[in-house]
Amino acid sequence: MRQILLFFTCVLSFAAQAQLAPQPPTVAAKSWLLLDAGSGQVLASHNPDTKAEPASLTKLMSAYLVFAALKQKTLKPDQVVPVSTKAWKTGGSRTFIEPDKPVTVEELLNGMIVQSGNDASVALAEAVAGSEEVFAQMMTREAQRLGLKNSSFTNSTGLSDPQHYTTARDLALLAAAIIRDFPEYYTIYSKKEYTYNRITQPNRNRLLWLDPTVDGVKTGHTETAGYCLVASSKRGPRRLISVVMGTSSENVRAQESLKLLNYGFQFFDTVVVYKKGEPVRTERIWKGAQDTVKIGFQEDLVLSLPKGQAEKVKAEVAIKKPMLAPVSQGVQVGTLKLAVDDKPLGEYPLLVLEAVPAAGIFGRTWDSMRLWFQ
Repeated sequence: MRQILLFFTCVLSFAAQAQLAPQPPTVAAKSWLLLDAGSGQVLASHNPDTKAEPASLTKLMSAYLVFAALKQKTLKPDQVVPVSTKAWKTGGSRTFIEPDKPVTVEELLNGMIVQSGNDASVALAEAVAGSEEVFAQMMTREAQRLGLKNSSFTNSTGLSDPQHYTTARDLALLAAAIIRDFPEYYTIYSKKEYTYNRITQPNRNRLLWLDPTVDGVKTGHTETAGYCLVASSKRGPRRLISVVMGTSSENVRAQESLKLLNYGFQFFDTVVVYKKGEPVRTERIWKGAQDTVKIGFQEDLVLSLPKGQAEKVKAEVAIKKPMLAPVSQGVQVGTLKLAVDDKPLGEYPLLVLEAVPAAGIFGRTWDSMRLWFQ
């Protein structure tokens, strides 16, 4: 249900935000996006659905599948993983794993995430799926399940391939899913360096040094992809995720990401409009064991609004009438329309918060007569 709420929010509120908020900064990237993780709303974007080479941002999806395997206990952190010749010889950035040297899943995860090791990524892919090819198929299927509509993966590392692509929007949603679904593993992304095989390598995410509120997520670079960065910052209760793709240097991708994050925190607020289980209305219900029913949301209804606009939000409730029992908890019976200064923010499904069974035969008959006269 939360996914439904976020879908309505993202689709319908962006136009109103554009009219109410200051213009976003100019960003020197081929495509970019700023996401409020709490509400799921896109605060600003440019070419967010343009397919692009993700480079090592690919490892976000690789990590998601490894985290899922750990959660399902098909992998264990201390499990020793054999290093294949393919993993050992994989080019690009490396953790420097070796075929004759034992390495654990935990070490490989740190190598893949902090050091961006392609060899570690392949070893983990083989540990999860038996081969990198099968793992890549799993990556694409998982992307579809998560609602990433413009992503396709052919490898676990991000090495260039015509059929290997994603978008700024999909990467933002993927980063949000990692933070939401695997908070116990997300902390790896905040490590500034990692040592394996007596070789210490720094995290390439410069924002970990520039802004103490940034706690991840991942960098990427190839000659054709340019310099890319997915970054996340948590200031107080709010978390924003920025994506920049196709910048000209490490310094530019860091500065443009910071520019986006500062814009979002400075000019927007995240507001809980209705809390989970809080009745929006109490409505008359007919032919039921009780005469009224509470309607509202099964998850917090959270909005990102330009600063100073929260007090101006106006709500309009539309309920399907007459409402007849029996009704189950969670059934949609209406919609809530929100607007600021007559500019629509979105429409959100209103749900029954408590099941109402049917009344006995006398109660149903009596209500049928009353409805007939009405």
